[in-house]
Amino acid sequence: MTFAKITLPDVLNSGMVLQQKQKDPIWGTANPGEKITVEFAGQHKSTIANTTGHWKIWLEPMQASSTPRTMKISGTTNTIVLHDILIGEVWLCSGQSNMQLILESTNKGDSVIASANYPMLRLFNVSRAVAFKHQSGPLAIWEKCTPASVKDFSAAAYYFGLLLQKKLNVPVGIINASFGGSQAEAWTPIEYLHTPDLQPCIDREKIWDAERPQVRKEYAAALEKWREYAAKERAAGREPKEAPHPPDALREYRIAASIYNGMIKPLIPFRMKGVIWYQGENNEGRAEQYGILLPTMIRAWRAKWQQGNFPFGIVQLPNYRDHKTQPVEDAWSDLRDAQRWTADTVKNTGLIVTINIGEAHNIHSKDKLDVGKRMYLWALDFVYHYPVLGSGPFFQNAIAKGKYIIVKFKEAGTGLKTKDGEALHEFALAGASRQWHWAQAKIIGKNLVKVWSKAVPKPVAVRYAFNSNPRDPNLTNNSGLPASPFRSDNWPGPTAGKR
Repeated sequence: MTFAKITLPDVLNSGMVLQQKQKDPIWGTANPGEKITVEFAGQHKSTIANTTGHWKIWLEPMQASSTPRTMKISGTTNTIVLHDILIGEVWLCSGQSNMQLILESTNKGDSVIASANYPMLRLFNVSRAVAFKHQSGPLAIWEKCTPASVKDFSAAAYYFGLLLQKKLNVPVGIINASFGGSQAEAWTPIEYLHTPDLQPCIDREKIWDAERPQVRKEYAAALEKWREYAAKERAAGREPKEAPHPPDALREYRIAASIYNGMIKPLIPFRMKGVIWYQGENNEGRAEQYGILLPTMIRAWRAKWQQGNFPFGIVQLPNYRDHKTQPVEDAWSDLRDAQRWTADTVKNTGLIVTINIGEAHNIHSKDKLDVGKRMYLWALDFVYHYPVLGSGPFFQNAIAKGKYIIVKFKEAGTGLKTKDGEALHEFALAGASRQWHWAQAKIIGKNLVKVWSKAVPKPVAVRYAFNSNPRDPNLTNNSGLPASPFRSDNWPGPTAGKR
């Protein structure tokens, strides 16, 4: 293969932030056998492009610097000069629509945008249209945070990055790679899905291929019908219901590995501190499988990046849908628990709990400031090891003792408490019949809660805040952040066996 000149991936460009205190790769293409030299921050490194024209140079670890620097990449065919490069902390923020949700669509978004002038915060907003080849141009460009650049950026990622930059007082680069309506299998390299539990994620593409001609006709007819209805509603001064969503057969981003190939793979091996993952809503119908899929995706990304077990923060699904008067078994809750289980069992992952900042009738809750704050607090505690308590309590184990179950928590801080000083709410117990009943609960130690119910004389399992939208989950610690919903059982839920 012959290249006319040296080229770089889009993520390596002017305005970028390089990760401090790690070796940073600079890579690209050139003519096979061409000598490539990179000059940056006093370093002078050379290599030879291999037989396929690919080359990579590793810069030695550098300390954070807010002084803009120039990088020169030269060969025999051409020279590339990149400007305004900073050294600091880099994070990848990824997921579906709640990570994608832009500032303009969130609480007080307009005023936040107007004041967003932060040159030490750099943004790289991956284009979905370019990734899926609907638009030409770069995948994204590195930009200083300004009202213009932040307008269409992820609100949660922006708040996270800004808080981190102000606290650490170093440059921060945020890569936003998010896609509304996406499923985790689309973010996972295809070769990692060839297992009995995950192969169906791949096989669905064949079904969609067969269905597509008929589905396209039916969807076009449904849209036309909706347009007629919407026109009548607006003429009558009413707001019409939303248009029908495209069927899966018409959503190219539902295809296994499709988003990974277009939006994640082009970023590798750009060095970063870690990942924040805010996704799961569209895997609700296969919540049990998600407990396999999410750990697989994390393992795959880490293997592809070859950067070890980098920190991976998981934003847990929030409270959503109507309150229920009795304990119920919901797929939404089971997916939330799959996220908790992943954070418990996969090395160097953590859970960011949002159980009290969702909206019952809006899956895209508008409070992304608090989400960003919790992402930041998790990173400050879990990743940067600041002396802060970055989360509420997490379930550790449960032991049945006669008519009681004793629940032990980790991350109890100075001690368990309730946010309002009232009795504990949202605990439920079940006996061997697996019928759930509300229970009473009492804090009996720094990290212990005793749970009991007259309706369950011999309890064998306990749950907390396990409904889709628990009414009042009030267990916390001295951080004031909510305890994560949990269950002590592993009984099959409503999506058991669905693949």
